[in-house]
Amino acid sequence: MKAYVDKDTCIGCGLCPTICSEIFEMEDDGKAVAKDTVIPDESEDEAKDAEASCPVNAIKVD
Repeated sequence: MKAYVDKDTCIGCGLCPTICSEIFEMEDDGKAVAKDTVIPDESEDEAKDAEASCPVNAIKVD
């Protein structure tokens, strides 16, 4: 399972790294990014929570 953030849609609210810091982080441009790693089994629920919580639906977890 991997995560993807659409940086064109992201508004930089910072919610995803607050929910799942193992997978998401904020970059210098103020937008979120998914770290280029496979999501560990123990982080899948948090990553999906971050996806569901994104106010602009910029996150895709699959």
